[in-house]
Amino acid sequence: MPELEEFRQAKDHFMGHDPGSPLTRDQKTAFSGLKYFTENSNMRFELPVEMFESNETVEMQTSTGDVTEYLLWGKIHFDVEGEPAQLTIFRNTHGHGYFLPFTDATSGKETYGAGRYVEIDILEDGRVAIDFNMAYNPYCAYNEDWSCPLTPFENRLQVPILAGEKKFK
Repeated sequence: MPELEEFRQAKDHFMGHDPGSPLTRDQKTAFSGLKYFTENSNMRFELPVEMFESNETVEMQTSTGDVTEYLLWGKIHFDVEGEPAQLTIFRNTHGHGYFLPFTDATSGKETYGAGRYVEIDILEDGRVAIDFNMAYNPYCAYNEDWSCPLTPFENRLQVPILAGEKKFK
């Protein structure tokens, strides 16, 4: 079974059955799986990172009105269907873990309006690997009791990212 299919099946199982799932009991009862874009090989990238000279701390608003802090880490540049795009990668203030939130032209229509998240892998040569097929909704997309960082302005893309998880419901 391909990696993406395994990932999606595991996530659907977690969402519908795990006590740590953000879904309410009623949502779990009616849950039949998340919706996803068809796998898109053009949405996988291995990119150099334009590192920021200083890793200043930035505050991000959350879906519940709180504020959370991240460090500016680097910027990536890529093309989507011939259109240029760039995203800022953030780092956890505790020094481990990266955070890449984004919105795109599908946000609020086909995907969650406040944006999605995607994981990055740091490659041995310092580039980053990003697979937007693995883009996912934050937990606040399923349950408003969860607090999730909102996508900062610099990560609001004008191009459509037709990959990853679609809007819930």
